[in-house]
Amino acid sequence: MSFPAVLVLEDGSIIEGIGFGAKEPSVGEIVFNTSMSGYQEIITDPSYAKQIIAFTHPHIGNTGINDEDNESDSIFASGIVIKDLPDKYSNWRATQSLESFLKSKGIIGISNVNTRALTAKLRDHGSLKACIAPGEKGSHYLAKEALDKFNGLEGLDLAKEVSTKNSFSWEEGAWPNYLASKNDKLIVAIDFGVKKNILRLLRKHVGKVYVVNAQISFEELIKLKPDGVFLSNGPGDPEPCDYAINLIRQLLDINMPIFGICLGHQLLALSGGCSTYKMKFGHHGANHPVQDLKSKVVYITSQNHGFAVDSSSLPKNIEPTHISLFDKSLQGITFKDKPAFSFQGHPEASPGPHELEELFTKFNLMIESYAKKN
Repeated sequence: MSFPAVLVLEDGSIIEGIGFGAKEPSVGEIVFNTSMSGYQEIITDPSYAKQIIAFTHPHIGNTGINDEDNESDSIFASGIVIKDLPDKYSNWRATQSLESFLKSKGIIGISNVNTRALTAKLRDHGSLKACIAPGEKGSHYLAKEALDKFNGLEGLDLAKEVSTKNSFSWEEGAWPNYLASKNDKLIVAIDFGVKKNILRLLRKHVGKVYVVNAQISFEELIKLKPDGVFLSNGPGDPEPCDYAINLIRQLLDINMPIFGICLGHQLLALSGGCSTYKMKFGHHGANHPVQDLKSKVVYITSQNHGFAVDSSSLPKNIEPTHISLFDKSLQGITFKDKPAFSFQGHPEASPGPHELEELFTKFNLMIESYAKKN
């Protein structure tokens, strides 16, 4: 089922390999992910829309794919790059191979790639536009043509493309016992590309969860009478998402309790008057040290973002709460005059460390505190 394939980069590099999955060319911005486990969750994270994921860990596909660990029902990533594709997979939960999974979702992958050299290139140069295409090296001009039509992620609003079309209630609590809160509080989760385990932890720690489209209006949202609003993770550049930024400003004006992560963090910051920028190669992995600026505690976190909030742009009513110890980039903010805070990483840790699950508890306590004051 494998086939010859090439990986073509915008700097002119052409890397030959073995293709697998769907036999269709695909373009995106190539980024490297340093996680050592959880490739299924990573591949199905909607935050990877229009991106090609190059895995630094050499053992990708060896435990197959199971029916429980998908973070969304689709794959929004443009493709994956791995060192070796195993002939066999082995895990008691597995139901199919990585190869058959990608094929069923219409996604191409390429193996037999020196991912160590590729990562070094991306580290030095930064993220690059790339195309994975079936065919021998001599057919790379077709991939080059497809690549030339892709303008990259900057200025690209992808949240509305990956968001749910229909609103729905989320009932499932957290694994392994599917524990769910008995609280009656209603959290409206705005879906900019939400992961399932985020919804599970909201259900576990806060209360009832209702998921809505990214472009919901303020009037429609208020009719739901939420006790708090959650701003989810998601792909693309936050600055073009005017509909979300304007909505969040209206929610801030009425002092609605708000918790945002990843893209939701960036959108909350933009709504408060901050600015964002595109990072050189972003943060993608499950081993990123982040420090709480108040307690000085260091957490190991899961990260997936190519844009960040400019820490020098924070107005006086917003203070930083967390920073990355890799590059000192801003990882969290809180409003001094509003019940709103956010975090850049993925505290639901699927995959990755579970150290920052406490942020969901913080959201619950913030809602209760706000309710008592009003």
